[in-house]
Amino acid sequence: MPSNLISLRGVRTHNLADVDVDIPKHQLVAVTGVSGSGKSSLAFATLAAESRRQLYSTMPAFVRTKLPHDPAPEASSLSGLTTVVVVDQRPLGTNSRSTVGTATEVWTMLRMLFSRLGEPSAGYSPAYSFNDPSGMCPACAGLGTVTDIDGERMIDRSRSLNDGAMVFPSFAVGSWIWKRYVYSGFFDNDLPLREWPEELVQFLLHGPTQKPPNPLPRFPASAKYQSMVPRIRRLLVEREAKPGPAVRAALAEVTRQRPCPDCDGSRLAPAARESRINGVSIVDLGYRDAAGLLEFCAGLDHEWARPLVAALRLRLESMITLGLGHLHCYRATPTLSGGESQRLKLVRHLGSSLTDLTYVLDEPTDGLHPADVASLVDVLRRLRDHGNTVLVVDHHEAVMVAADHVIDLGPGAGEAGGRVVFHGPPAELRKADTTTARALRTGVRLKDTLREPTGWLPLRGLDRHTLRDIDVDVPTGVLTVITGVAGSGKSTLAGELAERHPRFTVVDQSQIVATGRSTVGTWLGLADPVQRAFAEASGESPKLFNPRSQGGCPACRGTGVRRTDLAFLEDVDTPCEECDATGFRAEALETRLEGRTVLEVLDTPVSALARYVPHPDVVRLAALLGELGLGHLASGRTLDTLSGGERQRLKLARQLDSTSDDLLVDEPTAGLHPSDTTRMVALLDRLVDEGRTLVVVEHSLHVVAAADWVLDLGPGAGENGGQVLYTGTPKGLAEHDGATGRYFRAALGG
Repeated sequence: MPSNLISLRGVRTHNLADVDVDIPKHQLVAVTGVSGSGKSSLAFATLAAESRRQLYSTMPAFVRTKLPHDPAPEASSLSGLTTVVVVDQRPLGTNSRSTVGTATEVWTMLRMLFSRLGEPSAGYSPAYSFNDPSGMCPACAGLGTVTDIDGERMIDRSRSLNDGAMVFPSFAVGSWIWKRYVYSGFFDNDLPLREWPEELVQFLLHGPTQKPPNPLPRFPASAKYQSMVPRIRRLLVEREAKPGPAVRAALAEVTRQRPCPDCDGSRLAPAARESRINGVSIVDLGYRDAAGLLEFCAGLDHEWARPLVAALRLRLESMITLGLGHLHCYRATPTLSGGESQRLKLVRHLGSSLTDLTYVLDEPTDGLHPADVASLVDVLRRLRDHGNTVLVVDHHEAVMVAADHVIDLGPGAGEAGGRVVFHGPPAELRKADTTTARALRTGVRLKDTLREPTGWLPLRGLDRHTLRDIDVDVPTGVLTVITGVAGSGKSTLAGELAERHPRFTVVDQSQIVATGRSTVGTWLGLADPVQRAFAEASGESPKLFNPRSQGGCPACRGTGVRRTDLAFLEDVDTPCEECDATGFRAEALETRLEGRTVLEVLDTPVSALARYVPHPDVVRLAALLGELGLGHLASGRTLDTLSGGERQRLKLARQLDSTSDDLLVDEPTAGLHPSDTTRMVALLDRLVDEGRTLVVVEHSLHVVAAADWVLDLGPGAGENGGQVLYTGTPKGLAEHDGATGRYFRAALGG
């Protein structure tokens, strides 16, 4: 007889302390707890990982070699598992050819419509695809942009080739690329470029590819000479390579992207651009938001197209329901936030006819206004009512209240967490003695005293993107919160403020510019004290305790995994067998501090790191990360595994540790438990009291209540937004009849 429970027994994954818990099937289950309490370890590293491992084990051997190799989770038993669909916040793709339209398949459906109904027809469906040679603009290869490379910024005319005249990092003296030039026989390698004939300098930069007629003996026999600009275009631009931070920074200095003049940024070939349905081109539709596309669908009454239009309408309505109605098909997926990426993935599942699945979602309310959260809850219920189990890792009160069952982990983070402190219906949670329960009972409260502005920053005639020619003044010397529904223009307003008043340092949720091997410790400077501490204890070089240097496993180069590049699919990582996935040489793990190896110390939460390395920098940064709700992060955790909110708060930590600038911060409470949000608000208050001006883009009503001044945008998203609905104090917002005002008033108990 099939079980109605997913039973997990003796789970010891990461910080979980021999956890026993039952998850009821076909229900909406919320997993909550303070940051670092073990939520992701339970939902993703245990439940989802084991389901995936068992599913992959049924695949043919050849297929399994191309799939991730998950070890069995540390647990006594796991039973009642079903197929798991993970909907997380990882980016949909870093490839610039991936757009909202391609990710949701809305563009695919539009292509099918135009292939049958477009006049004049461009041909079959691929003829309307910017990722197919038959449909892409030949000038930009379907990218919509062309890249200009300034060759002059890649050279220093005062130097010779032997002295490093080619200053772009890829052409460093001694590199194999540098040798292709000095051994080509075309140049005097010791003569400064300023003494060359101008045509020879241009030949170095832009000359045609050819076989050198008189190369030096060390020039490879099969190689050809290729000038600098074409080489950079081929290696780094056209291939969309993933270079290190130094090359990325240099590339940004010498390149400039602009819309393709042939297709005006539409990516498409002329035939596709000229095709029309009811007088509308597919390019026009590519720039419409979801509501605009629904309006186009309403005008289609072709019998053949009805099933396709119905499917298209379902996708578009799902986007609007999930707070994504402001996005258009041409929006590149790498520009989306983690929350937007996750909800976009969810769009594809809403029309699925599969049942008895377990959906595991990672903080889907990130970046959502309370009004949008209500719509998201309806979507989660639809997934449940279709015969699925929905497991949501989230802190939002609306999700916890809407859940059928709540699993609360704690009581603290890291080693102080990892235990189930409550499980049951949400009504019982409010009565429990847990951090989460106490936060629910406390609710949202206005602060007693507001700070007075020290001045005002005027913004006039703002009409970029969704903003509708608005005028607004932003106060200085206080905490200002910009709020409004998703897509109402908050980020655009913040961007205009930073551009017109450059006194602000912007801290957003974009990817941190670093290598794929960068960790929390290397980025914040915590790794150096750790390595020095182990070097002092052993008498060895600090490099031995650096997996990116002498201490790294030679087989995996210190990463602990072997990575397989599957082109358009996600890369697949498999554990390195040589080092047992540690990334270290065996000799690097022989030295111990307080009984722990360097690997174990790097895996320790930052909050406890000073116990092993009591360096002043470690103590100071650990305290700061604790204030930001990041004390649970391990120093050795790689940056590419962080959520958007964690990345943003990590950048905020580095800014606070190095500057005293005014700050413009994008959703600092994303992914934070209410108790961590309280600490974040205290930090924001302290920064303002120290003399800074803080402007925060936020949806958290706790942060709105703590503000001195509020700017509310709306009333809707996209073309229906971009207006200033309210400016003033939080108390006045509670009396305002907008979406934010209504939810704020309800949260205050009004």
